[in-house]
Amino acid sequence: MTSIAHIAPSEASTTTQIYRIFIKATPQAIWDAITKPEWSQKFGYGLRDEYDLRPGGTYRGIANDGMLAMGTPEVVVDGEVVEADPPRKLVVTWRMVMDPRLEAEGFTKLTYEIEDGRDGVSRLSVIHDLAGRPGHAAMVAGDRQGPGEGGGWLWILSDLKSLLERGEQMSTKPGWH
Repeated sequence: MTSIAHIAPSEASTTTQIYRIFIKATPQAIWDAITKPEWSQKFGYGLRDEYDLRPGGTYRGIANDGMLAMGTPEVVVDGEVVEADPPRKLVVTWRMVMDPRLEAEGFTKLTYEIEDGRDGVSRLSVIHDLAGRPGHAAMVAGDRQGPGEGGGWLWILSDLKSLLERGEQMSTKPGWH
C-alpha cells in the first residue's frame, strides 16, 4: 500500500505542496534513484535526470525516446542545485521548460528530504514551493491532464516506491486513468 500525504488542490497548494511517502529502502537507495540518471529514467515519466551535485550545479530532466517521438523538446525540466547533502537532502530550483507557459512562470524550489527509519523503512518528503506559479502548481498536483501530465508528484513517488520495493514500475503508462 502506498502511503502518501497530499494537500488537496486549494490556495495552499498553489503556494507549497508537501508529499511524504514511506519506502522500504535505505536513504542511499532513494538518493540514488532520484539523482542517478540510470535510476531516474526507470520511474515516473521516465525523464533522465542529470545533476551536477554541488551548489550552483546544473539540473536537467531529459526527455525519453517516447517523449521525443511526440515532439517534446530534449530538455523537459531545468534548474540549479542549491544544496546537496547525500543521502539526506537535495534542494534545487525547478522549472518545466517543455511548455512555454510554464517556462515563462519561472523557477520553483524543490526539496527532497530523506530520513532513515526502523526496519529498513525510510521517509521521503518532497516539498515543492510553487508560490506565484499556478501552472506549475496544477501540473505537479496532477490537476492537468494530457500527454505526459498524468498524476504529478503522487504518480512519480508511488512509482518510485514500486520500483524500489518490488523492482518494477506500477505501470508502463503515465497517469492513473
